[in-house]
Amino acid sequence: MATARSSRLRIPGLSKASALYLLGLIFLIFGLWIPETFLTSATFKLVLSDQVVIGLLGLAVLIPLSAGAFDLSCGSMLAFSLVVVSWFEQETGLNGIVSSLLALGACVVAGFLSGLVVVKFRVNSFIATLGMSQVLAAATLYISGNRQITGVFSSTFLEFGRKELLGIPIVVYYLAAIALVIWYVLEWTPLGRHLLATGANHDAARLAGVRTDRMVWGGLVASAFIAGIAGLVYGAKVGSFSNTFGTPLLFPAFAAVFFGATQFKTRANVWGTLIAVYALAFGVKGLQLAFEGGVYWITPLFNGLALLIAVALASRKALPRLRLRSEEDGPPMDDRSTTSPASAPTSAT
Repeated sequence: MATARSSRLRIPGLSKASALYLLGLIFLIFGLWIPETFLTSATFKLVLSDQVVIGLLGLAVLIPLSAGAFDLSCGSMLAFSLVVVSWFEQETGLNGIVSSLLALGACVVAGFLSGLVVVKFRVNSFIATLGMSQVLAAATLYISGNRQITGVFSSTFLEFGRKELLGIPIVVYYLAAIALVIWYVLEWTPLGRHLLATGANHDAARLAGVRTDRMVWGGLVASAFIAGIAGLVYGAKVGSFSNTFGTPLLFPAFAAVFFGATQFKTRANVWGTLIAVYALAFGVKGLQLAFEGGVYWITPLFNGLALLIAVALASRKALPRLRLRSEEDGPPMDDRSTTSPASAPTSAT
């Protein structure tokens, strides 16, 4: 009984929760170094709010990745969603909700086409979504006329991205709600189990009766939908559209997903992704506050190094298991099949 209780209370090790330890170390270092600027409510609110869009993009990447597919179009999908809603607001004067629904519908169509290319034409998802990202970039440039769109959103629309609830930016609640839904679907429903089975072993899942093509196709559609939501949230926060939006956010989203995949489980997961997003964000923010000017290079450097270190720490624990498994399996087949004449069994005559 005591053993069972102690195992339940055991603190997760570094290899399974390195992002949590990194986050704690960041708060310790910068809390002692620059407490007057780092440990403030303004800093917390700013980081929580600014990382919502990257968190949403990370969740968008996570869904098809769970089914074994990459979606490199998420950044372009964000920009496409934002330019569509901006165009409708500017040219038609439609209600913001209607414009947003039309933008999400356009993203779903784009995700459906990506799934069509991957599933029906058997194009690798990496190549298919990379191509789709360029198609979306071209559509975005055409719709926007390669110019910034400003001043088209109503004050009501902007409130959805700028107001606070109980002292916390409201966009944080959007991220938490979507994360809860995705976590529940992936971890507690047959659909989630089918998605994960497809990603773990596509052929075995198909032979077991899982409709793997539908899982991949649906994952890409869901990814496009969530990336579209990220675009709407981004628009409600900044209040304008620019062609520089979207694509630069793709690497931080992927970095968070892969970093998060080393947390808690041996696969990409919702809470690992979100913790990774904020661990990286608070680290970057602390460095920016500490050095003030001339730190434009810190964000990519910190994100890249944190990802490499986290994955390396997680891999250290996996290597002994692989060696042990290899020893248990015995020598390679070639060695076992090569026997000396003296030890070879004689056939019965």
